[in-house]
Amino acid sequence: MARREPPVIFDSAHNQDSFAKLRETLDAYFPDKQVYLIFGASEDKNIPGMFAEMRPKIKRIILTRADHPRALEVEQIQQLAEQAGVESEAVTPVKSALMRALELSSKDGSIVLSAGSMFVTAEVMSAWKKSNE
Repeated sequence: MARREPPVIFDSAHNQDSFAKLRETLDAYFPDKQVYLIFGASEDKNIPGMFAEMRPKIKRIILTRADHPRALEVEQIQQLAEQAGVESEAVTPVKSALMRALELSSKDGSIVLSAGSMFVTAEVMSAWKKSNE
């Protein structure tokens, strides 16, 4: 499910290996585009590994938090983004994070990508669907 320009992509990548495959796919299909990554994660995930794999494609990370008990607070993830040298901002709830990413992408044509947590991506998909009804 995606819009054409700029694309909106919902992905279930939630570990370092799946982020590597996601980046390879983005490089193949969208070699000249960067992403606004809507990102949240559970406390047991290797977030630095995910950021390391995706760093070349990231324009900015829009950090958010799913409505789930194991979801990390955005402040904790923001520290990891800083350490990874990736520009980020915290936007909650998830619906607002989607709106922010869409606003940014409309200015420069970058891809809107949701990944990192299946819970976040499910909420992004729901918000996207409601906004297009």
